[in-house]
Parts: sequence; structure tokens; C-alpha cells
Amino acid sequence: MEKISNNLNVDKETMQNVIKTSTTTVGIIVKDAVVVGTESQATAGYTVASKTAQKLFQINDFTCATISGGVADCQYIVNQLKSFSMLKQVEEEKVPEPRYIANVTRNILFSGRSYYLAMMIVGGFSLKENKGELFGIDLLGTFYEEDKFISFGSGSPFSLGVLEADWKVDLTKAQGIDLIKTAISSSKERDAASGHKIQICTIDKKGFTQIQ
Repeated sequence: MEKISNNLNVDKETMQNVIKTSTTTVGIIVKDAVVVGTESQATAGYTVASKTAQKLFQINDFTCATISGGVADCQYIVNQLKSFSMLKQVEEEKVPEPRYIANVTRNILFSGRSYYLAMMIVGGFSLKENKGELFGIDLLGTFYEEDKFISFGSGSPFSLGVLEADWKVDLTKAQGIDLIKTAISSSKERDAASGHKIQICTIDKKGFTQIQ
């Protein structure tokens, strides 16, 4: 994940660099849950700025988000998501759905139209639908809904190769955790911008659980 300053006039080269931003984030659907993970390296150009960067955030009891792009921009959006989630929970007296958090993310990024340099995965468990859900939102506010898996960042091609080969319907949470570890480890081996410790969580009908 790179530390990138905001720029209202984002040119094509900058846009491509952000889309290929230096990190690896992954989310997968498993039986009755989602598993979401990332590595913990942050870069500033060719320098490793941090080996313990937090890129996986709990938004509420049933939703999490991963970040890639500009550190400050992503942190701001995560804080906004937590605030909107809490307000919604107070208003309706129940935890908001993952889809609501994903739509808030889309609205923030779309309203900025590349002002916020962020690529985010929102994952969670829908109590209403009784299933795990995965959404991806890019810096322009483009909204992706996935029913298998998703990966963002410069290391994503390597993770996606593993996921394409090994993901299958009705994976258990334990199998999903192992698959996430394998996918991210593959990116760490081949992508110089991804590295160090892996951060993983699971979310099911009992809520958010940090694995490591």
C-alpha cells in the first residue's frame, strides 16, 4: 500500500498506478461465512515504510473492510464508515447490513471521483439474507458484487491464480483460512510490494472474529 497524496486532476498514469496499488487484499465466500485477509506491508516508492500496517478493519459486528491506495485517504474512509455504521445502528436499533456499508463506501468514493485514492473490499455476513457477502469498490466508486472471491492490489494477479485453481463451493471456514493464507503467501513470494505478516478475519452469523 502506497502513501499517495490527493490530487484532483488524476492523469491516466496515476490512475493505473492506483489500480495496481502496492498491496494484496483478498476476500472469499465460504460456507455460511466470509474470510477476508491482507498482508501488512506499506511502501513509500521503493522503500518499505511499515511492516505492521493495518489494512483490515472491523466496521461493525458483521462487516469488515480492507484498504489499498493512499494511506490517509483509506483511513479517513474507514473512520467515516464506522461513524455511519454506528449512526445507522442507533437509528434502527440493529447492526446495518454489509451491503449498506458497501453502498456508503461507493457513495463516498463516487462523490470524490478519484479525489480519494482508495480501492476497498467490504465483506460481511448478512443476517437478512443469511449468507456471506463480498463487495469491491474502486476509487471512482465502481461497485462490484462477488459470489466467489475478490482480490485488489499489485499482488492480486498471484492471489487470483491460486483462488481460481483452489476455490470451490461450500469451503469450510478452516479451509477458507488456509486458502487465504496460500493466496496471500503466493503474492508475497512474487510481488515486491506485498510482505510480512498476514491479517485474517472471519465473519459468520455469530459475528466478526480476528484470526491473526
